[in-house]
Amino acid sequence: MDCLCNGIHPLLRLWMVYVSLFMSHGFAGKMKIVEEPNTFGLNNPFLAQGSRLQPRVTPYPVSGPTHLQRLAGKCFSFTESMYKYEFCPFHNITQHEQSFRWNAYSGILGIWQEWEITNNTFTGMWMRDGDACGTRNRETKVILVCGTSSKLAQVSEPSTCVYSLTFETPLVCHPHSLLVYPTLSEKLQKEWDEAEQARYEGLLTEQGYNNLLRDIFEDAGLLKSLKVKIKLPEVAADSGTHNSLQKCTEDFQKQREEIERLRALLTQHNIPFDSKQNEGKTTVSTTVKDQHLRGDNGLFDLQ
Repeated sequence: MDCLCNGIHPLLRLWMVYVSLFMSHGFAGKMKIVEEPNTFGLNNPFLAQGSRLQPRVTPYPVSGPTHLQRLAGKCFSFTESMYKYEFCPFHNITQHEQSFRWNAYSGILGIWQEWEITNNTFTGMWMRDGDACGTRNRETKVILVCGTSSKLAQVSEPSTCVYSLTFETPLVCHPHSLLVYPTLSEKLQKEWDEAEQARYEGLLTEQGYNNLLRDIFEDAGLLKSLKVKIKLPEVAADSGTHNSLQKCTEDFQKQREEIERLRALLTQHNIPFDSKQNEGKTTVSTTVKDQHLRGDNGLFDLQ
C-alpha cells in the first residue's frame, strides 16, 4: 500500500501542474491588451520628453530690452505640488506632471509671441498658442519682477486655460530697465515724438495716437502684427504690362529687332521711309506720385 501511495503522489503533483498551466494559458488568451500611447508618462526612460510636445506655432523673434535678451536659450524650472513648470524666455512654457502614471500629463502652456506694453513700460511677456484646452488654446502671461536671482517664483491659473507666471530677475531692478522708448530705433523714436506732438496740439485723437503707437511697436517687433496683408492679383503674361525690369528690357530688345527687320524689308523693296519719324517716342517714362510715409509730417495734416 505504501508503494502505491508513493507512486500516486508524484502523478497527482504532475497533474496539478498540467492543469494550472492549461488554465493560465487559456485565460491569458482572453486577456485584453491595452496599447500604451506614445505619450507614456513623464518618467518613461525610453521616450525623449521633447518628442511628446508638438508646438502649434514657431516662437517669434527675440525682442525687447537688450539686457533681457541674454535670457534667450536658458530655461528655469519651478515645481509646485505634482507639477513641474519650465519657462524658457523667448521660447515657450511647459508643464509636466510629476507622476509615474502611464498617461502623466506633459504639455505646452504657451509659445513666445509678444510683449504687453502699458505707459511706455514692458509689463509682461505673452506666451500664446499652447496646447488645446477645450475650444481654445492655453496661454500664459509672464510678469517680470525684481529679485536677487533669476528664477520662477509663482504659477497660478486666474482663469481657465490662462496662466500667470511670476519670474524674478535682477535684470529688471533698475527703474528704467523696462522702458520701451530706449529700445526703439532712431526712426521709430522720431515717429513716436511726432505722434506725441500731434496729440499735444490736438491734431490727433487718443484712439489715433494709440493706433500709431501700436504700429510703431509692431514695426519694432515688440507686438504681434495685426495688419492684413493684401495679395495683389498677378498680371497675366499676355497683358503687355512690364512687371519687372528684366521683362521690360527683353520687350524693348524684341521691339528693336522687329523695327530692324521691317526696315530691312522696306529697303529690300525700295520703299522709302522716314527713319527719324516718331523718334524718341519709344521712351517710356513713369511718374511715381510722392506718398507720405507713416511718421512724417504728412501723417498729421488733418486740415
